[in-house]
Amino acid sequence: MKFFDDNVLLCSRAAEKLYNEAKDCPIIDYHCHLDPRAIAENDRINDIGRLWLEADHYKWRAMRLCGVDEYYITGDAPYKVKFMKYAEIMPMLCGNPLYYFTHFELKQIFNITEPLCADTAEKIYEKANDILSSLTVSDLLEKYNVSLVATTDDPADSLKYHGIYGKTAVSPTFRPDRYYCPDDDALTDLGRAAGSEIKTLPDMLKALSERLDFFISKGCFMSDHGFERFPTEFISADEANALFLQRKSLCEKQKNALFGYILRYLLVEYNKRGMTAQLHFSVRRNVNSEMFSVTGKDSGFDVIGSPEDPAAAERFLNSIPDKDRPPVILYALNDEPVKALASICGAFRGVRIGAAWWFNDTVSGIRRNLDIISEYSVLGTSPGMLTDSRSFAGYSRFDFFRRILCNHVGDLVSKGEYDEDAAKELIYGICFKNAEKLAEQSILYRKLKGEK
Repeated sequence: MKFFDDNVLLCSRAAEKLYNEAKDCPIIDYHCHLDPRAIAENDRINDIGRLWLEADHYKWRAMRLCGVDEYYITGDAPYKVKFMKYAEIMPMLCGNPLYYFTHFELKQIFNITEPLCADTAEKIYEKANDILSSLTVSDLLEKYNVSLVATTDDPADSLKYHGIYGKTAVSPTFRPDRYYCPDDDALTDLGRAAGSEIKTLPDMLKALSERLDFFISKGCFMSDHGFERFPTEFISADEANALFLQRKSLCEKQKNALFGYILRYLLVEYNKRGMTAQLHFSVRRNVNSEMFSVTGKDSGFDVIGSPEDPAAAERFLNSIPDKDRPPVILYALNDEPVKALASICGAFRGVRIGAAWWFNDTVSGIRRNLDIISEYSVLGTSPGMLTDSRSFAGYSRFDFFRRILCNHVGDLVSKGEYDEDAAKELIYGICFKNAEKLAEQSILYRKLKGEK
């Protein structure tokens, strides 16, 4: 087989036919970490070293694993030198998703079809930069047919860069993680944004609700929450306010109780506004304290946490009545309990398992995720892929996912276990239509599509 030919990851004729139906679907990226300013100002990223290595902690982590010095990762080395170091480690990444992402991007953006390594790095660097010299951020979004980008935003953010740019709606996502047990800086920022002074928990919740309405006016249709464990303590409003007033001296159990009250409050608010809540869990952040002090957050020092107790997720969902709970998407970084979580989805209307997230965004991780959703939940309701990326080249991940999905469904078609016509409709739903149903809650997306 030719290196990274058109049918890579597609192992049957049925898979190839389904992929031809899926590959050009518009992209609804409902969870990412792209910079909205770069889209609004239509930046030029004229160095592939910068495009790939400015903010991509996936690549940084791989470089560290291969022994590359930090100077060439987050240090002050020129981007060309960083690119060369990344090229040197590429042959070691057999089976790693970065090997796929890298070569898909080389082919799709730069029409480069040879493997990246130390020997080809100089030639590839020059050719890629020659092409990048005439490309802007909007060109990259158009190349990948990106209809919507949902960035990740603090409730205090101004959202001044969100809007419609060319053929892409750039929507904010409400990410209130700073406010589960807020410090003074967080409350000052939120109070300033909301135009109010925050002294009590009701003050903060009122400010968050007002900012939520502002987010919706800017096209928001999703929230996002990241945490290690589901809250297990459920307390009254008075108890929650008392903890809020003592927040600088709380033990972990008290923090968990305050977090639980705030998260439940917010989910009810989302439901009132027709929003969907994304819950990301089983992650431990910044575990290398020495490197965190040097590089800061989001630098590749987060790890898979302990598997979530499905009973904790069950109790949390059960603490909110069906009529008050919004649609929820669950993402477990430790995917050990996903079977149990998928069964829980059948007990609570509107709850779904999300795409294989972060460390699970691999060939086997996506296959495992699809197998579990197919067998323990309903594959046809999946909202499909997201990038979770900080790179404008990260849209190769959608192609990666679509190939694995088409191979998964195509295998059943090939064995006569699933109808081919139904497969085409299923693939279109997962690759685009199901995510578009979420995006239709965004006034920006409706405006992009010419709707009122």
